[in-house]
Amino acid sequence: MSRHVAIVTDSTAYLPRRTMERHGITAVPLTVVLGDQALEEGNEISTRSLAQALQKRRSVTTSRPSPRLFAETYRRIAESGVTGIVSLHLSAELSGTYDAAVVAAREAPVPVRVVDTGMVAMALGFCALAAAEISEAGGTVDEAVTAAEKRAAGTSAYFYVDTLDYLRRGGRIGAAQALLGSALAVKPLLQLNGGRIDLLEKVRTASKAIARLEELGADRAGSAPVDIAVHHLAAPDRASALADRLRSRVPGLADLHVSEVGAVIGAHTGPGLLGLVVSPR
Repeated sequence: MSRHVAIVTDSTAYLPRRTMERHGITAVPLTVVLGDQALEEGNEISTRSLAQALQKRRSVTTSRPSPRLFAETYRRIAESGVTGIVSLHLSAELSGTYDAAVVAAREAPVPVRVVDTGMVAMALGFCALAAAEISEAGGTVDEAVTAAEKRAAGTSAYFYVDTLDYLRRGGRIGAAQALLGSALAVKPLLQLNGGRIDLLEKVRTASKAIARLEELGADRAGSAPVDIAVHHLAAPDRASALADRLRSRVPGLADLHVSEVGAVIGAHTGPGLLGLVVSPR
């Protein structure tokens, strides 16, 4: 069945390339500025290069895609014959990506519905997949948007970081909370809440953080069918340990994704990140 509705997201969804190709999802890249170089996430900078730059304390910032890039993407997709586009993006509280998409959508040759999912990483990716499944079944733009919003409403995302310093420098969390995180070598657990990154609680060690994320994941998943993603940055052993524990504790586990985050999220969290996304179907 030919698709009448196309699904667009951005590079912070961190969907595997094969998955995007299989479901016909297009990702518009955000930009990482490393020194005086502006590099597209997913195309021009690797997470390894990003982690090395952060460890050397090089200047790293990020920026949204331009409205022009979105406009070019929408125009190219429209030329394929679709009658509508659903454009799903990371939280507007964290990035201007949504605003850039809205500007471009006004001049698109086909109707474009731009959605602020309030999510990021695979929490956003699962929303894009939900919309793509509706599109593949011949659904309308409204039906695809509803599916994505329903998935977002039920999804929880938690993050452990070795330090809040990167988030503080990027303006993604308040200075007072950053001080709380650094006091007495306390390690912060964070959550997405209303599209913002909030301090959830504090733990003493990385091993305790893994155990706590396991508890949160198992409790949130329950026994219903659920998709889970475990993210990391330069911490593959931590991610593998958490994934293994969740496999044995979540009876309704459908898909489990384990992946390293890209450069944009990595720039704001720093090496050592461990993330957990729990998304009931």
